[in-house]
Amino acid sequence: MKRPIRWKQLLHKLLFPHPAVVLVCVPAAAALLVWVFAVAGEDSPAAYAVYPFSAYALVIACTGLGGMVRRLTAWVLHFPLAERLVRDVPFRARVTLYLSLGINLLYVGMNLVSGVRQRSVWFGTMAVYYLFLAGMRFSLVRYARRAGAGADQAGEYRRYRLCGILLVLMNLALGGVVVLVLHREGGFSYSGYMIYAMAAYAFYATIMGVVNLVRYRRYHSPVLSASRAVSLAAELVSMLSLEVAMLAQFGSDNGEGFRTLMIGCTGFGVSAVVAGMGVSMIVRAGRALGGRDRGAAGSSPAPEMPTAVPPRKGRGPLTDGPAARRTPL
Repeated sequence: MKRPIRWKQLLHKLLFPHPAVVLVCVPAAAALLVWVFAVAGEDSPAAYAVYPFSAYALVIACTGLGGMVRRLTAWVLHFPLAERLVRDVPFRARVTLYLSLGINLLYVGMNLVSGVRQRSVWFGTMAVYYLFLAGMRFSLVRYARRAGAGADQAGEYRRYRLCGILLVLMNLALGGVVVLVLHREGGFSYSGYMIYAMAAYAFYATIMGVVNLVRYRRYHSPVLSASRAVSLAAELVSMLSLEVAMLAQFGSDNGEGFRTLMIGCTGFGVSAVVAGMGVSMIVRAGRALGGRDRGAAGSSPAPEMPTAVPPRKGRGPLTDGPAARRTPL
């Protein structure tokens, strides 16, 4: 008796092959497509064999991506530092703060040198903007290094309030950036296909910034929440820079009025959101610190009653007898 063909198993093997098959097929399909378009020609007989093979390579690349990511993640987690980065949220936040601080300081130096050499108000304004970001991140890094996240709520709320104040003040530099862009005294530009990569990064970073801002609230650490708020402010500004670059590259047919309206509205919206976050951080920290102060004052011990008995009228102080040992009312 013939064994029935197990079509499901065969289909599963075709769609979910071994990772080695995927690693061989995908580069081979890419190389063959380049050869067809560059040498053989799109209508050549070889193209009719390359097209189905490249389609199959694309399918198994998509179906095998999840398994490859899981295997890669399991392999990476064997390293203690990588495992700590993945599982220890405060440690990952500190590492991110250090990296962001280093990048901000680099941008401060680059823009400051360019502004001095070229006598450019634009580079000077950008240096001030990055200086505000570096100042906030330096404050958070210094506190996290000294005390750690979650150790001192009062100290964390003070840093949280300081970051809120700096976010409000940073709007001065951000407003200067918008005004200079509107007067065409500065701007952002990305050459070639780099603008598409920057667009993908800006949208991804902004979405993840909002998600992390909400997610980090469950750790009840104002320092971690402040680091996410600062990152979200920087990512919103990157969205503004992306809009300016896209209008410069693709919006030449819409006229100057359209450009001014779009940049003005987006710049006002970003400034309003950043200022709103700063004011919210100031108010929240003030309420938390005020509540802690009132709680500390309410729980302080009552002053002790005096033990000395004042002298009675017409007589000297009680020094003898049982009356001298009575506790005054």
